[in-house]
Amino acid sequence: MISISNNRAEIVAREDLVMFINACLSCTGQREFYDDAYGQKVSIDFLHQYILGNYRLLYARTLAAGINHFNQVQIILNLLATGKNTSVQHRQEEGALIAWALQQLPPQRAWSVLQQLRQRKINNRRSRAIARDYMNYRRNIDFDAVKYRSKVRAIVTHAHLKLQGELSNFLFRNWKQKVYQTELFENFRQAHFSAEAVYQLPFTVAEGLAAKHKIKREVFLSRIQERMTLNEKLRFQNAACSAEIKIDLDLARLPLTKLALYILSLPVETRRQKRHILNLALEKSAQKIFKKAPMKLTRVAAVLDCSYSSYGSSEKRRRPLGVALATHYFLKAASKEYQDFWTLPPAEPLQVSPRGQSDLATPLLDALEWGADLVVIVSDGCENYPPCGAAQVLRIFRNRLDPNNRTSIVHCNPVFNSDDFSVRSLCADIPTVGLRDAEDLPTMLGFAQFANGSASLSELEDYLEVHSKSFSFLNSDRG
Repeated sequence: MISISNNRAEIVAREDLVMFINACLSCTGQREFYDDAYGQKVSIDFLHQYILGNYRLLYARTLAAGINHFNQVQIILNLLATGKNTSVQHRQEEGALIAWALQQLPPQRAWSVLQQLRQRKINNRRSRAIARDYMNYRRNIDFDAVKYRSKVRAIVTHAHLKLQGELSNFLFRNWKQKVYQTELFENFRQAHFSAEAVYQLPFTVAEGLAAKHKIKREVFLSRIQERMTLNEKLRFQNAACSAEIKIDLDLARLPLTKLALYILSLPVETRRQKRHILNLALEKSAQKIFKKAPMKLTRVAAVLDCSYSSYGSSEKRRRPLGVALATHYFLKAASKEYQDFWTLPPAEPLQVSPRGQSDLATPLLDALEWGADLVVIVSDGCENYPPCGAAQVLRIFRNRLDPNNRTSIVHCNPVFNSDDFSVRSLCADIPTVGLRDAEDLPTMLGFAQFANGSASLSELEDYLEVHSKSFSFLNSDRG
């Protein structure tokens, strides 16, 4: 009787953790096609509190499982806010995971996390050590002090950090020192009086000062490009086009999914005219991922959803479709033989657009008939033409035609379903994993064994432990 009870407890724990990791891979707390932002935030907040309270060690180790930035931020804040609940034997590992995850975040997110510590009144010894170590980790703290000045100042005050050189004067004495020896600080000071000095500053800082000097927008954008990051160039691409300004955007530097989303934002005619350039950029980006995470894939079919719901929402515009397009290029690069099957086949993948109803059954049948060793389905799981058509195809195929699992089938869902705290599944007979970016596909294909229940709780725990302890930083001493 006790054995049966323990088995049930293990099953529940494994299902809880798989559900949480899937949610952390896909949910960003933003509006989706079928769900509003409020429902998304309520659901993911509940999941975080539930897993934190019941599986604290595994909750911390999830930081190393390839989850998205939004959920990494939530885990970091929740762990720091409840540090007194950390067991002594796991305190060092947890602190090291927090420090590592913070360093991997984009700088604007990392500084925002540390600023939220002040807003939430989290000010224990470990949180102050994390803030101190992050400041020491940043190679160009002077640049950060200019670009994220209010955040850095708030963090230094909250954590009682000691500053070296001119940094203290710059942050706390209203930068009104006559002359700074630090070049960037001096440029910032001069930019308040000289329009020309504006162009020596980071873009986000220069933007406000350009408005103060009444510099014309088109003149400012054309001259500030050298100071713009890749993301800033992407963000202001449309604004520049409307002002007939050419933004020098290096497509080769864009990650695969971001590149796919950028291409999908272009007019269809532009995509058609530049198809050779865009196609080459996508292929090169996919090859970079394959070199970092080589996979031995033989005969692969991709069933890709380009129905109207793949448009996403105003906050996540074309995100599901962008993930599908990026997945197409990655699988093509990683497979010996590859074939794509779309719900509404475009003339060529670059011409794809969100339209029509969700008929997953037809492309799925075609993919199975083609004889793939691996079938990857990228869809939000909402099929309506016919309803549950793909689910029936998968059930019959798995139970009657392929009971020995000769063909591997994985459903990758880029959309979080707030109603049941998980990603919507097509069929209980195949694993469903969350997929934020196509770059995460190698990790997700490995994680699929846990999503379909074929692996035990102990194997899942080992999987998370290996990921967390694969970083040498875990040997560092953190309180």
